[in-house]
Amino acid sequence: MLLRHYLEQNWTKTAIAEHLGITTRTIERWIAAGDLERDLDAEPVRYGPRPPVPTKLDAYKPIIETRLTKYPALSAVRLFAECQAGGYAGSLTQLKVFVRQVRPRQIDEPIVRFETAPGHQAQVDFAEVKLPWGKRYALVVVLGFSRLLWIRFVVRQDMHTLIRGLEAAFAYFGGVPHELLFDQMRAVITRDERLTGGPLVRNTEFLRFAAHWGFVARACRPYRAQTKGKVERPIRYLRDSFLYGREFLGDTQLGDEGSQWLEAVANARVHGTTKAVPRDLFEREERAVLQPVADHPYHSLTLSAPPAPPRLAGPPQLRGLPRIDVEQRPLRAYTALVAGGR
Repeated sequence: MLLRHYLEQNWTKTAIAEHLGITTRTIERWIAAGDLERDLDAEPVRYGPRPPVPTKLDAYKPIIETRLTKYPALSAVRLFAECQAGGYAGSLTQLKVFVRQVRPRQIDEPIVRFETAPGHQAQVDFAEVKLPWGKRYALVVVLGFSRLLWIRFVVRQDMHTLIRGLEAAFAYFGGVPHELLFDQMRAVITRDERLTGGPLVRNTEFLRFAAHWGFVARACRPYRAQTKGKVERPIRYLRDSFLYGREFLGDTQLGDEGSQWLEAVANARVHGTTKAVPRDLFEREERAVLQPVADHPYHSLTLSAPPAPPRLAGPPQLRGLPRIDVEQRPLRAYTALVAGGR
């Protein structure tokens, strides 16, 4: 079929172009050239890539590729300066476009999480919580295998609070892990007792407590990069899922609702890393391999229990107001006062 035939049939240039799969500009060029006898029954016109246009950068492309092969992170500005020193007179933009095309792609290594066997390890840390009536701390203990979580809101970060809190956590788990990992807690690793050469926690009182319960106390710092923050992630999860956007009227409500959240949400959800429910995984594979709890709590000869904080009698906004004692009198006393005033 000739182009002349389509034109004689009153086909528009747009219709011919759509039928042939070409542009109207091509049709106009054929008409302007008088090429009306063109055979159009052959394969439709296909546009191929344009032939490369020589650029000022061509002579320097092998140099850039060689440098990037050896130093993949070398910047385009640095390569531009090196090429200029060799006589390159082109633009930086042209060089940047080429560098983006040929720079070796860095393949990120997959994160290998530091996983532990069932019952082997638990991680411990304090998290600061600011409340309208004062500062509290969340003592957080998480089992490394099942990610079963335990928390308690406390007033102080001291040795007595830590010891009694861990004993409550062991009772909650129904057993004791073989190792406890601490994230540089001042109550365990003091400023004068920070470990310098080994992973063991060097605190005499806490070592006696650990021996009583049968676990090894370690500091997180020597292999922190491998742990991937098993205890830091639950702390952030605690803030976002439980504390954020809630209002509490006192320590009692804070503790009660925290325990409810622990059972109904934190330990009942599907964990993002293990893809299992922490409570189910714990019951299925971890509870049986924990060490048995001690027969009695740890008794310290040096630690004394701190004084209990004052209990909140009402909403926090009422704390700090002076107490007013009103003397109660019978009504006849007020009647006598009124009569005497007359």
